[in-house]
Order: sequence, then C-alpha cells, then structure tokens
Amino acid sequence: MRIGDLAARTGVGVRLLRYYEEQGLLAPRRTAAGQRVYEPGDVETVHRIRRLLEAGLGTKVIRTVLECACGGGGDVEPCLDPLLARELERMDDELARLARHRRAVAALRPEARTGAAAG
Repeated sequence: MRIGDLAARTGVGVRLLRYYEEQGLLAPRRTAAGQRVYEPGDVETVHRIRRLLEAGLGTKVIRTVLECACGGGGDVEPCLDPLLARELERMDDELARLARHRRAVAALRPEARTGAAAG
C-alpha cells in the first residue's frame, strides 16, 4: 500500500509516517520510481508506535522495542523488561526533578513569602 493508504488506515499523517521512517521505526520498500510501499503488517506497527509514544517512550527506545516485537497482540516482549524498568526509573527521576522545581517556584510566590496559605 502507498503512504496515503497507510495514513488513512492508521489515522497518522503522511509527514509523521515519514518521520517514523527517518527514525528507523518503519522501513517501507521502494518502487523503481522511489515511491514507498508498505506491507499490511505496517498498520499494526504504526498503532504499536503510537501506543508506545503515548506511554512516554522515545523513538530510540521504541526502535529497540520494535526490533524485538513478535507481532502478536502485545506491544513488547518479556525480554525487554529491563529496558522498560530503566525507562520507568528515568521517568521517576524526571517526576522528582519536576516536583523539586514546582516547590521552588511555589516558594517564590508572594503568598509563600508572607506565610499566607497558598491556593
């Protein structure tokens, strides 16, 4: 199928599909004229990419996940648990950093300086 067909079947724009290809997440065949040709399984791959992006994973991690995906109903293989554990740790660190920043910004508000209750 052509890129426009894949876009229609997945609800993902053509520009984004090209970006996924640039990031190594999709690898369509090319015709002699250079047009992209996608396989039917690429529809599920795009859906999997979207779910993984929505989970907060970056394209580098997703590329690793896709290389190990079996194509079944799940998004990732059990052997990728250490990778996902590292991603969860990274997210926890980021949440802790944001919480520190939030406290610092809240402390700058006039209510914090005068001792009044913050709302």
